[in-house]
Amino acid sequence: MKILHFADLHLGVENYGHINSTTGLSTRLDDILAAFDQAIDYVLNNDIDLVLFCGDAYRSREPSQTQQREFAKRISRLSNSGIPTFLLIGNHDLPNAVGKATSTEIFDTLAIKNVYVSSRPEICPISTKHGIIQIASLPWLRRSALLSKEDTKNLNFEQLNQRMQDALTNIIASHATKLDAQLPAILAAHVWVVGATLGTEKMMTIGQEHTLLLSNVANSAFDYVALGHIHRRQVLSSNPPVVYSGSLERLDFSDEDDEKGFYVIDIKSGHKTGKKNVSFDFHPTNGRHFLTISVTLTAQDTDPTVAILKAISEKKEQIKDAIVRLQLSLSAEIEGLVKDNEIRTALKDAYYFTVVKELNRETRPRLGSWTTAEVTPLDALKIYLEQKNISSERVKELTEYGQRLIEDSRD
Repeated sequence: MKILHFADLHLGVENYGHINSTTGLSTRLDDILAAFDQAIDYVLNNDIDLVLFCGDAYRSREPSQTQQREFAKRISRLSNSGIPTFLLIGNHDLPNAVGKATSTEIFDTLAIKNVYVSSRPEICPISTKHGIIQIASLPWLRRSALLSKEDTKNLNFEQLNQRMQDALTNIIASHATKLDAQLPAILAAHVWVVGATLGTEKMMTIGQEHTLLLSNVANSAFDYVALGHIHRRQVLSSNPPVVYSGSLERLDFSDEDDEKGFYVIDIKSGHKTGKKNVSFDFHPTNGRHFLTISVTLTAQDTDPTVAILKAISEKKEQIKDAIVRLQLSLSAEIEGLVKDNEIRTALKDAYYFTVVKELNRETRPRLGSWTTAEVTPLDALKIYLEQKNISSERVKELTEYGQRLIEDSRD
C-alpha cells in the first residue's frame, strides 16, 4: 500500500509576487498551485492508494473564493480518479468562532466521493484498491474543545499547555487501543512536537500554541506518524517513523535552504513474520528558489557599486527566476555612492528582488576620555574648536562669545 503525505499548502501566501496580467491573481498563487499539481500528478501516475493531507490548506482562516476554487479543482482530480483523499483540519483551517464552518468542511457537507474530512479526533477506516487502512486523526483542537473553563481557571500558560498536552496524549493513547493490529495504521496529526526545527510557521502563528513531546506521538501501535504544522521537513523518529512533510513550496526566506516536496510511504505486510514493513521516501517538488546575496562595504570602498555588481555577477545563474534578497551592510558615508539603477538592471532576470540596506554610522570620540556627564557646554565648545585646528586666538574669541550666549540663555 502506498500513501502520499503532504501538508501546509497555505494557498494565499502572496509575498514576493506580482499580479498575473492575464488572470489578475498573484503569481505566488501560481507557484504554490504548480507545486500542488506536481504532487497530484505523481499520485495519478504512480499507483498511489491514498493521499494524506495533514492540515493548513490556506493562509487565511477565511480564504477567497478563488483560492477555494483552485484547491477544490485539484481535490476533484483525485476524487474523480478514485483516489481516497484524507483532509485533516489545521490551525489555519479553523474559523475564528466556534459556530463557523472550517475552510475544508464543504467537502464533507457535499459528501464528495473519496474525500474524508477530519475536524475532530477519530479513527477512520478507508478502503483503498489494496485493502483497508486505518487513519487515526488528531486535528488542531481549540483549548475550549478539550478543557472547560473550570479546568483552566487561574492557570498560567505553562500549566495550560501541560493540561492540553495531557488531553492530547490521552487521545493518541485511546486511538492506539482501538486499532486492528492486522491492518496498517497511520496517525495523522496537526501539532507542534517539541524539538522540531521551526520554519516559516514562526511568522504565521495564530495566538499561543500548545505542544506535544515526541514520546507522546511516537506510539508503536502506528506504522507511520504523519505530521503537519511545522513547515520544515524532518524525520523526528524512525521507529515508528514520525515525519513532518513540510510545506510544498518555499514561502519566504526562512525556507531558502530547504528542499520542498512530499513523502511517499510504502507499507507491506510481512506474511511470514506478521509484522508490517514500512519505508518512506522524500520526493522534491520543483519550486521557486530564494537567494540571499550579502555584501559588506566600508568607508574605504570609494566605488561601492562595482563591488555590489561583482557579487551579483557571481550569482548570475542562480538569480534567474529566483526571489532575490540583496543585503548590503555599508557605511553611511558611502550610501549616496551606490547607483540603484545599475543594481536594478543587474537583477532584472530575478523573478522578484528586494534590497535591504544596513547602515553603519561611524562614531568618533569627540570628547576624548571625558563623558558627557563630566563636560560642560563651554568645555565641549573648546574641544570642538580645537579638533577643527582653529588658531588659539580664534578659539579664545569664539569661547568668549559662547560664554556670553550661555549666560544670556540663563537670564
